[in-house]
Amino acid sequence: MSGHFEALPGGGAAVLLDEVEISILRSLAVQLLELIGPGDEPPKGEDPLAALFREGPSEPPADPALARLFPNAYADDDEELREKSAEFRRFTENDLRARKRQDALAVVRNLDALTAVGEGGAVLKLTADDSRHWLGALNDLRLTIGTRLEVTDEDESDDLYRLPDSDPRKPMVMAYLWLGALQETLVETLMP
Repeated sequence: MSGHFEALPGGGAAVLLDEVEISILRSLAVQLLELIGPGDEPPKGEDPLAALFREGPSEPPADPALARLFPNAYADDDEELREKSAEFRRFTENDLRARKRQDALAVVRNLDALTAVGEGGAVLKLTADDSRHWLGALNDLRLTIGTRLEVTDEDESDDLYRLPDSDPRKPMVMAYLWLGALQETLVETLMP
């Protein structure tokens, strides 16, 4: 189980994590929460139906990592498509941000709930619902780190493996690759 998720009965998953891995995952999830930002709390007593139709931002984020997490719905080829993207964003981004916050918070809460982390680490056991939150958070973390590293679809992953230890990107690349392995094994546990 060390280093990869395994399926649990009932649709959950488990992974053995050591103290360093727990610390890294928690730190990355907290940083993701900070990047996404706090949610817009509905005014006290607001009608729940009105909350569903509250408008969000219409412009894409300036930060490339946030733009990757909250992409345009349509290509920016012409004015009409830009207007459609703005309208789509206005009615979907708040909910998407809330879901991404829930995913990252689930990671933090699950890690904080671990007890008896010994020399061998601790086994993190996730429910099926928690597994889905983790899958979303792992994906968001990889997208964010990949954007910061300027990883593109054309990049060969072999290049990432061959970075010299002196390269300042090496720790982020190691985290990116490790999160990818965790994500892959978690996906495998969720497949029927």
